[in-house]
Amino acid sequence: MEQIQVSGGSSRNGAARLDTLPEDCISMVIYHTSPRDACVVASVSKTVKSAAESDLVWEKFLPPDYSSLVPRSLDFSSKKEIYLSLADDSVLIDDGKKSFWLEKGSGKRCYMLSAMDLKITWSDCPVYWQWNTVPDSKFKRVAELRDVCWFEIWGKISCGMLSKGTHYSVYLVFKRAGGRSYGFEDTPMEAQVGFVGKDAASKKFVVLEPIDMDKPSGYRYTSVSLTWVSREDRTRRLREVGGNVEEPKVRGDGWIEVKLGKVYIHDGGYDDDDDGDEIEFSIMETQNGQWKSAMIFQGVEIRPMKEGGEMVITKGSNSDNI
Repeated sequence: MEQIQVSGGSSRNGAARLDTLPEDCISMVIYHTSPRDACVVASVSKTVKSAAESDLVWEKFLPPDYSSLVPRSLDFSSKKEIYLSLADDSVLIDDGKKSFWLEKGSGKRCYMLSAMDLKITWSDCPVYWQWNTVPDSKFKRVAELRDVCWFEIWGKISCGMLSKGTHYSVYLVFKRAGGRSYGFEDTPMEAQVGFVGKDAASKKFVVLEPIDMDKPSGYRYTSVSLTWVSREDRTRRLREVGGNVEEPKVRGDGWIEVKLGKVYIHDGGYDDDDDGDEIEFSIMETQNGQWKSAMIFQGVEIRPMKEGGEMVITKGSNSDNI
């Protein structure tokens, strides 16, 4: 697109004005760009808009199996409408254990693996964990922590399900049960993200309980333990584990997320040769014996990193702006 002028002014390098080309040629040019570019260039003229919104262009932005992802009860008049449907709203796949959607601007694949699709130590024992239904979850069931001292969650996903040539971040998505949780304050947990059977897994420490600002006193108030903790003292204790400690953030959908790590998907998986590789991820705390309770875990979300920063999760939008 850099060689083609899409609005007024002089042409460079002999490039023609885009809106003077035949419509099918314009479509082929836009075919090699991105959904965001297609929406931007559509404002040039009626001819370019028609080409930019053609099924030829938007089918290329859809995953190959898109027809199986769209509910048969919905009727779409164009491939662009199908694309926007998959970008605005996630769909359940794998018997309701995973959620899938497209990142709106790029068309890259995003997933959330439900708690049902993860391995949670002691999750089959109702003394320690319960499987409940909550109205704001994407999934039929979530895992509610009752009481454990051995905390361990892990899972994996095939690289073939993800978009190639893409940097992904992995997040644990959760919230407090009844507004409060116990045993998570000032408790660093080990998180890892990497490829199954490889030695390149990244390791970091995270906490699941954020600190809220309480007036201009220089102190922070933990929403779980209801005790005063100075920022400096808390930071010192958490960094005793070594390196920076990742703190959680509240999402626009009301849940909380903490970043477990990131990974790059080559044209294959770990390298360019094997599309059958798998990514594995985990979070655990099994050392200090502190009992933990009253957290609800929806799942693990895997989504592309945006250039210059992370994607921000907000409540759904029906806008077709990209």
